[in-house]
Amino acid sequence: MNTSGSEIKIISGNSSKELAQNIADYIGVPVADCTVGKFSDGEISVNMNETVRGCDVFVVQSTNSPVNDNLMELLIMIDALRRASAGRITAVIPYYGYARQDRKAKSRDPITAKLVANLITAAGADRVLTMDLHAAQIQGYFDIPLDHLLGGSILADHFNQKGIEDLVVVSPDLGSVTRSRKFATTLDGEVPLAIIDKRRPKANVCEVMNIIGDVKGKNVILLDDMIDTAGTITNAANALKEFGAKDIYACCTHGVLSGPAIERIDNSAISELIVLDTIQLPEEKRIDKIKVLSVAPLFGDAIKKIFSNESISVLF
Repeated sequence: MNTSGSEIKIISGNSSKELAQNIADYIGVPVADCTVGKFSDGEISVNMNETVRGCDVFVVQSTNSPVNDNLMELLIMIDALRRASAGRITAVIPYYGYARQDRKAKSRDPITAKLVANLITAAGADRVLTMDLHAAQIQGYFDIPLDHLLGGSILADHFNQKGIEDLVVVSPDLGSVTRSRKFATTLDGEVPLAIIDKRRPKANVCEVMNIIGDVKGKNVILLDDMIDTAGTITNAANALKEFGAKDIYACCTHGVLSGPAIERIDNSAISELIVLDTIQLPEEKRIDKIKVLSVAPLFGDAIKKIFSNESISVLF
C-alpha cells in the first residue's frame, strides 16, 4: 500500500494538457486545479488552486517545443509542489527534450541532457517517469529513481491488428538496429530485419544508400525513436521504394515533426506514419498520412503501480 501520499494528484503544464486529461480519465481521478500562465514580462506563473499536502503528485509535462518554456514550467511546478508539502513528486516527462545533447560530440560541447537532469532533481522531483529516451544512458544522469517506459509494444499491437503479410522491419540507420531488432521480435510471425547503410562519398555529395537485407516485393515498417525534420525517414522510404519495396509504413514514439517534416512526409513514399502522443500534435500537422496512438493507458498503469509501490517491470 502507498505510504507517501493519501491520494493521486495529476497535474499538467501547458505542453501535455490533452495527455494528462487522458491519463487522469484512465486512472479515474480529476486533473488537479493548477493554472500555469505568464506574467506580462514573460516570466512563468504557477498557481496551485487546491491542497497537495501529503499527496502523491504526478506532474505531466513533455519538454518539446517551445522547449525552454515547457522545461521552466515543469521546474517551477515541481518547486511549487515541494513548497506546498506534497508527499512525493514524480515528474512525468513523456518526451524528454535536450536528449540528443547526451555527450560531447566535439570540443567544448555542453552535455545538456545531464544539465536538465540536474535541474529537475534540484527543483525537488523525487522520481521521474519517461518514455523512449533518445539515449538509454540518460537514465544514469539522474540521482533519483527513473522509470523508463517503452512505446514499441503500442506500435507493435497496432501492426499486429492490421495483419500485414510479407513484412520486413527496416532500421533507418545503423544506430537504430537494436531497437528495430527488438521491435521485430514483438510482431506476429518471424519478421526479418533489414538495415539502411548510408554513406556520403565526400563533402556536399548526396548520400548513397545501400540496403542490407531483402526488401523487394515486401511490405516495410521503418522504426525510429523520434522523427524531427523527417529527412532520414523520408529518404529511407524513397530509397526502399527504389529497391522494390511495396507498401512502406513508418512509426516512432516521438513525433517532433519540426520545420519541413509534414511536407516531406506528405510527398514521400510513406503510406502511413504512426506516432504516439508523447508530444501533442497541433491541428495544422494532422494530415491523412499520420495516425496518432495514445500512451495514456501505459502511463496510467505505471502511475497506479508507482502510487501503490508495486513493480512496473511487468509493463515492459
